[in-house]
Amino acid sequence: MAAASRGLVSRVRHLLSAGPSLRSLSFAQLRSFTAEPEFETTTSRIIEPKPCVMTPDSRRTGTIAVKCGMTALWDKWGARVPITILWMDDNIVSQVKLPETEGFCALQIGCGQKKEKHLRKPEVGHFRAQGVPMKRKLREFPVTEDALLPVGTTLDVRHFVPGQYVDVTGITKGKGFQGGMKRWGFKGMPASHGASLSHRSIGSTGQRDAPGKVFKGKKMPGHMGVEQRTVKNVWVYKIDPARNLVWVRGQVPGATGNFVFIKDAVYKKPDVTLLPFPTYFATEDEDPSQLEPIVADHGDIDPFMAAD
Repeated sequence: MAAASRGLVSRVRHLLSAGPSLRSLSFAQLRSFTAEPEFETTTSRIIEPKPCVMTPDSRRTGTIAVKCGMTALWDKWGARVPITILWMDDNIVSQVKLPETEGFCALQIGCGQKKEKHLRKPEVGHFRAQGVPMKRKLREFPVTEDALLPVGTTLDVRHFVPGQYVDVTGITKGKGFQGGMKRWGFKGMPASHGASLSHRSIGSTGQRDAPGKVFKGKKMPGHMGVEQRTVKNVWVYKIDPARNLVWVRGQVPGATGNFVFIKDAVYKKPDVTLLPFPTYFATEDEDPSQLEPIVADHGDIDPFMAAD
C-alpha cells in the first residue's frame, strides 16, 4: 500500500473513532482528505509597457541576433574599424517569469520565425499558451523586477545605444580533432637537432611510478571548438533601425548564420541615463523604414594627431 493510502486510512480511522458526523466537519478537516497541495490563489500581475527610470542596480533584458558576417569601415578620422554585423530578427517577449510563480524574475525572448510542422508538440503548446507566434530560437535573460516587460513586446535595435559596450555570447566554430599546438598553444618540440618525427608533439604527459597515471584535465589533443564563449566589452559602432542591424567592433563567437546573444556589458557598464529602460517603445505614427542609421560619437580629438 502506498504511503498516501496508509495516511488516508489512518485519518479516516481517527475520524470515525472521534464520532462526529461528516456534515459537522469544517472545510479545513475535509481538505485533509485530498491529495492536492494547499496553496493560496494569487492573481496574475499586470505589467504595463511604459518607460521607467533606470537605476544603477537595474538589469535589462538581452536580445537574440543572427551573425551576418564581418566587414570593415572607416570612421571620420580615417581609422579602419573591423566590424561584425548582427541582425536582430523579430525579437519579442515570449514568456515572463515572476517571483510569485517561478521564484525569480526573467524574460524569455524569441527570435526568428518557424513553421508549426517543424516544431515539436510541447514547443507548439508553449507558444500557443503564451499567445505568441512560433519562434525559431528562445533564450531566457534574468532581469530585475523593474525591467519586466509584458508578453508580446517587440525588441528592436534601438534597445541598444551606439557607443555603449555589450557582451556577446555564442557557440564557437567547430575545428574538429586538433593537436596540442593549435588547441592549447603549446610550443612543440625542437625543429631539428635530434627531434625525429615529433616536432609537433606535446611532450611528456605524466611523471614516474608515482603517481603512475595521467591526471584528469591534462591538456592534450582532442576536439576543438563548438563551445559557448562570451566576448566582453564589445563596442556598438552603429545601429540601423530600418533593417534591424547592429554593427559592433571586433569579432564575436560563431560562424556566419549562427545565433548570438547580446546584453549590456557587465564590466564597462553603460550610462543609465542614455539607455532606454526597460526597452525602446516606438510611437504609433513612427515608420522604422524611414529612419536613418545612427553612428556612435568618435570624439573631437584626431587619434593620429594625438599619437604624435
